[in-house]
Amino acid sequence: MSTINTQTLPLLEVQDVSKYFGSVIALKDISMKVYAGEVMCLLGDNGAGKSTLIKILSGVHRPSEGQYLFEGKEVHFTSPRDVLGSEPTKGWGPFRRFDVQHANHVTREELSRMGVQVRDTGQPVGTLSGGERQSVAIARAVYFGAKVLILDEPTAALGVKEAGIVLRYIAQARSRGLGVIFITHNPHHAYPIGDYFTLLNRGRSLGTFAKSEISREELTGMMAGGEALEELSHELAEFARTDEKAAATLTEVAREFGAEAEGLHVEQLPAKFTKSEQQYADQLPPTDGEGKR
Repeated sequence: MSTINTQTLPLLEVQDVSKYFGSVIALKDISMKVYAGEVMCLLGDNGAGKSTLIKILSGVHRPSEGQYLFEGKEVHFTSPRDVLGSEPTKGWGPFRRFDVQHANHVTREELSRMGVQVRDTGQPVGTLSGGERQSVAIARAVYFGAKVLILDEPTAALGVKEAGIVLRYIAQARSRGLGVIFITHNPHHAYPIGDYFTLLNRGRSLGTFAKSEISREELTGMMAGGEALEELSHELAEFARTDEKAAATLTEVAREFGAEAEGLHVEQLPAKFTKSEQQYADQLPPTDGEGKR
């Protein structure tokens, strides 16, 4: 009987996965794998299929085709709860209840390991900053024995400082031997932390690349589409040329209007206009010494 060596196998792998919604092809033949102690970045613009793939990985959707393997064995999740842990409880049967004291102790300890200090572990997560909420999610997954972290756009809508904090937490999770799938549409966040990069475009894979095989600029170009960027560059150049012509035309028109305005100066008005103005003044009643009429 053969023995599976989990050290040489990826923690999580999908092979030729496809997902159909009626006649709509959301994903087609996507393959990806993540190993322990590595960060796999899944990149793609809006509509690339990232969300659909993540829902397959987290058990929300079952793939229409292909295989989903965990530590070399094919798995079939029926719901997200199949891949989640559970909260600490005490008591038994109908008297089982949430263990608040134990939860507070574990929360403070796990967050401390991630480098996060909180004043009150009972503070609602919704009142935390974006970076702190992400750290809580990561610490919770690590505590419940997660081997793979799936982070869907964890740096979206975060400022530069908070995004940096989240990337630091991802690095810490990697150093603790977890496999991390980091989903993002921002190559500037993915490239510093990623070991491998899988790119999606309209439900299809553009390939998987090691960091040594692709530069940040190439990554950005593939995400946006090299041809699209080149076309946009030509359009902007043409607009600049057109704008220069328009500016020159407006300058000439302004010069002509200026010349006409000078020609309408009151000192150069026709003599009959000046005569009419004087007749109007003569018809006004005389004024006294104080200028009153």
